[in-house]
Amino acid sequence: MYRLLFAGDDGQLYDHRTLLATGRTGGRFVELAGEDLVKLPAGASLVLVPGGTPVGMTRAGRFTALENNPWAGGRSWAVGALLPQGYTRTLLPSYTRSGKEKPLPLLGYTAVACRDGELYAAARLTDEPDRWDPSRYNTPDLPVRVREKLALFPHNPVLGQLAHCALEYRCFTAQNIFYGRWEGGVPVSPACNANCLGCISLQPAECCPPPQSRIGFSPAAAEVADVAALHLSSGEGAIISFGQGCEGEPALAAGTVVRAIGLARESTSLGTINMNSNGGYAAGVRDICRAGLDAIRVSLISAREDTYDAYYRPRGYSLADVRRSLGTAVSSGVYTSLNLLVYPGLTDREDEVKALVELIKETGVNLVQLRNLNIDPDLLFQHLPDGKGEAIGIPGLIKALKEVPGLDVGSFSRPVR
Repeated sequence: MYRLLFAGDDGQLYDHRTLLATGRTGGRFVELAGEDLVKLPAGASLVLVPGGTPVGMTRAGRFTALENNPWAGGRSWAVGALLPQGYTRTLLPSYTRSGKEKPLPLLGYTAVACRDGELYAAARLTDEPDRWDPSRYNTPDLPVRVREKLALFPHNPVLGQLAHCALEYRCFTAQNIFYGRWEGGVPVSPACNANCLGCISLQPAECCPPPQSRIGFSPAAAEVADVAALHLSSGEGAIISFGQGCEGEPALAAGTVVRAIGLARESTSLGTINMNSNGGYAAGVRDICRAGLDAIRVSLISAREDTYDAYYRPRGYSLADVRRSLGTAVSSGVYTSLNLLVYPGLTDREDEVKALVELIKETGVNLVQLRNLNIDPDLLFQHLPDGKGEAIGIPGLIKALKEVPGLDVGSFSRPVR
């Protein structure tokens, strides 16, 4: 049996002697069972759910909130795991909060449990996490590497922005620029054509604070190309990606991106040029694809228009434009991925899965990258329309995707050259 895991006012973790562990899917509590859980992965961290009172289940099957710590006194606090990259969350933590609490920070809280003194998390391994292992980042030599690379281009504002992201925000794709390896982010656009609920770079003051600030300038094509060409030449598996968490929509800067791709390719034919996009500005996506883009990853929370609009709150585009961008990329020979924002109780509903599979077959997408959506579930679901059909579970969603002929399923962008 998997026991309820919670924290006390003393900062210690406890597993309850009689209450069973539970998780949440949408607005529904469920018991955690063996098929839901994996041993807590290396690189995961346990965190408090701010203001959250843990919910367990009695042996008789009744869900109950544990307000007080029966062994140490004081309050009991709900806890969750933050998963390392490559793991897809299958259930949210179970807790109650007062309606007066501010929305939770933008973190990917995952249900946890304890059995025989070992910790478990509600997750599935969906990609090889080696290159994104936290132990490979924030190494003691990183500040020296940043200074050395800045010295190569002391007046390049793009590299300056990336140095800030690497050292202050601990961004892995920014750090890879200075390590000279794998996927490196290159921000290009301060503007966006969506107003996503829970945007990670720009939020109204009354909402949850974003984890980083958006780039505040529009770089020149030569500044972008200098950083891109240097990284593309760095070795096997090098990727540069436009469209990072510290910027808006890169396709809105299509003129800059098109020129930067041309300049970078004059310097090197190596590496993969990728763009992470919402796909809404179809004309910009078309121009960038024609300029020599190798891969594109288009963000998607739903293939149903009402759900899509409620989350992205698009300005001047629609889901039809996103479909058009996907089709353009595939027909242009660009390796095309969906960055699927996965949320238990939403993405795995029968109506959502059906619409998603239809979109994938219609557009010919090559890869679905499963990405845990970091947002307070109460904030999210109060803004979404009601759906139809039962939730088949995140493992059921993954199974349905893997049954689509020719489709790959994972978590990360891949080098294609």
